[in-house]
Amino acid sequence: MYVPPIYPRPPHHTHIDLFARQPSKAPPPSCDDKEGHYIIVPDDIIYKRYRTVRLLGQGTFGKVVEAVDQETGRRVAIKIIRAIQKYRDASKIEVRVLQKLKERDPTNRHKCIHLLHWFDHRNHICLVSELLGMCVYDFLKENDFAPFPRYQIQDFARQLLGSVAFLHDLHLIHTDLKPENILLVHNGYRMVNVPVPGKTRAKRILNSTEIHLIDFGSATFNEEYHSTVVSTRHYRAPEIILGLGWSYPCDAFSLGCILVEFYTGVALFQTHDNLEHLAMMEQVMGKMPDRFARAGARSKPEYFKEGNKLDWPKPKASRQSKKEVRATRSLQDIIHPTDQINRLFLDLVRRLLCFDPAQRITVRDALNHAYFMQSISPEEL
Repeated sequence: MYVPPIYPRPPHHTHIDLFARQPSKAPPPSCDDKEGHYIIVPDDIIYKRYRTVRLLGQGTFGKVVEAVDQETGRRVAIKIIRAIQKYRDASKIEVRVLQKLKERDPTNRHKCIHLLHWFDHRNHICLVSELLGMCVYDFLKENDFAPFPRYQIQDFARQLLGSVAFLHDLHLIHTDLKPENILLVHNGYRMVNVPVPGKTRAKRILNSTEIHLIDFGSATFNEEYHSTVVSTRHYRAPEIILGLGWSYPCDAFSLGCILVEFYTGVALFQTHDNLEHLAMMEQVMGKMPDRFARAGARSKPEYFKEGNKLDWPKPKASRQSKKEVRATRSLQDIIHPTDQINRLFLDLVRRLLCFDPAQRITVRDALNHAYFMQSISPEEL
C-alpha cells in the first residue's frame, strides 16, 4: 500500500518581522487521491480524536479504517466516505437509517451495526462504529471456499432472518445483502481434518457464529424513492432484473442466495449478464410461473420469445455462456434431501428463491419455518 510522506509542521515563531518579505503560502497537502478517497496514513489523527491504525477495506463509497478513540481508548471502525457529493448525500441517508436502528434497538438484540458517532472531516463524512471481525466472504475465501457446517448455517440463517425482519418491521429494505456485508463478531477458529475423496483436508471451523449486518448505504424506506437497479449482481432478485419494481421480497431472495452459498462455499449465480442470469435461475428454480413471465415479457420484451418463454440462448450467446448455464444445477441437486434437516433446509431456500415476489416467503414467516425446530449436532462437520 502506498503511504504518502508525512509533511513536517513548520516551526513555531514567537516573533514576526512585519516588514520582512513574506514567502507566498503553499496550499496544504491534499488528503484525497484523484478519485476523492481519503488517503490513509498510519497514526493520522482524525477529528482531533481518532488515531488511525490500518486500512480494513475499500469500496465504491470510500474506505473503512481501524482507529483508536483517544478519548476512551476503545478500538473502532471508521467508514470514511469519498469527498464526492453523491456519496456524501447517500451517507447522510445511511446516518439517518443507522440512527433509527439504534433508537429502536438500543441493546442491539437484532445484530445490526451500531453507529457510535458521525462527523464531517475535511469534506469526508465519517461514520464511527464498533470494531468487529472479518466479513463472512473473507472467512470463506481464507478457508478455500469450504462450506460451513450445517449447524452453523442454521445459526447464521436464524440471525440473518431476525436482523432483516427487524428492518422490514421498520419499513426498511436493506437491498444489498451479501456475505461481504455480514461481519463475524469474532474471528477465532479451530482446525479440523475433514475427509475429501482420497485424502483428508484441513478446514477452519468458527468458534463463534455471532454475526452483525452492516452497510446500510443503499437501505431504502419502503415509502420513499426506489432506484431502478439495486443489489449486488449475484444476489439480485428476478423482479429487479425484469424492471418490475421491488420491495421487501428482494431481501428474502438475497438471503436465499446467501444460504446456498454457505452450504456450497461458492456463489449460486456467477454471471454478469441479465439474460444469462435469468436462464441460470430457471435451471436452479424451475421455469418462471406464467403470471410472472407475462409481466416480465411486458416490461423487458427483449428477454422473451413467443408464449412468454425466456429467449435463451440467443444466437449471439457464446459457447462458454451456454456451457455455464447448462452446468448450473437445480436446487435439489445442490441441497440433496438425504435427511430431514436437508429436506427442510431445501424447502426453506426454495421458498426464499421463489420467482414471483408475491409468492415468496416473508422473512418473518421464514423464522417460523420447521427447519429452525431441528436440532443439528455440532459434531457434524
